[in-house]
Amino acid sequence: MYEDSQQRMAKATYAPMFETVSGALNKIDKKSPHAADQKMVLTTHRKAPTTSPDCSRVYLRDLNSITRSTPVTARETTIRTKFAAVSTAVNTRLHDTTKQAADLAAFNAQKDTPGGKTTMRSYIWSLESAAYDQANG
Repeated sequence: MYEDSQQRMAKATYAPMFETVSGALNKIDKKSPHAADQKMVLTTHRKAPTTSPDCSRVYLRDLNSITRSTPVTARETTIRTKFAAVSTAVNTRLHDTTKQAADLAAFNAQKDTPGGKTTMRSYIWSLESAAYDQANG
């Protein structure tokens, strides 16, 4: 092992428009017949202040490391069902011209209050989530 391993590691300098790269840069297409040969490229950018200047990391993951090993639980199925229903309701409501004026007025009235939603989508999401909970117990 090298004594001064920090000097032997590769360094990447990003262009100004890519100063903070974080998340999946390349995902595995699980439906592809070549999925087993693909690699997922993940990057992270640490935002915590430290004395180390190295704050970006790149990881490669293969299909085996992202394949689920446990079955989906009933609770997860319930959460997924709610998310799908609320997401559809939110998108429908945001594009419904008959409700837009009233929703915008209600959103503006609550956005500057403590605990108020800061975006229109999050406001509508909270309304539709509450409606879903009321309808489904």
